[in-house]
Amino acid sequence: MNTDNLQPEFVLEVPEGEDRERSVCVRCKFIDYHNPKIVVGSIAVANGRILLCKRAIEPRKGFWTLPAGYMELQETVENAALREAWEEARARLTIDRILAYYSVPHISQVQIMFRTKLENPDSIAPGLESEEVGLFAWQDIPWTDLAFPSVYWALKQYKETEERSDFAPFSNPVDGL
Repeated sequence: MNTDNLQPEFVLEVPEGEDRERSVCVRCKFIDYHNPKIVVGSIAVANGRILLCKRAIEPRKGFWTLPAGYMELQETVENAALREAWEEARARLTIDRILAYYSVPHISQVQIMFRTKLENPDSIAPGLESEEVGLFAWQDIPWTDLAFPSVYWALKQYKETEERSDFAPFSNPVDGL
């Protein structure tokens, strides 16, 4: 049986009712949507110190970040945040609330950051994606070695609200950095 004619063949076109090009199968008209990736992360705090992870992978290998990563299929954003903290820093967290959500269209990402309590500060350790992990007092954060603008944003927004529980989640800062 020749299965060549059963293989999908995609072309870029603007489907009826859409406003942009999509990848559409010429045989069955299936639309293969390409959507943003969702990244979840945490500001994890214990005794006034913030958990940071030094990246062991690209992009930005060797720079400091928050425990964060891509959400998996069939996973809640909360479970993704807890999983990423465990994978990157062997950290066990209790989620307090959403701190912020960021739109990063140039890399097709939506990032959701949680404010959390680090439950095991004495037993954190680097996971496979981290060279090292550490707990930093505010004045000791390696500001010039942060991996991404959203890490900076989340840290600053955390500081604005660390004693509050009555704030709406933040979004991208108007002034960027």
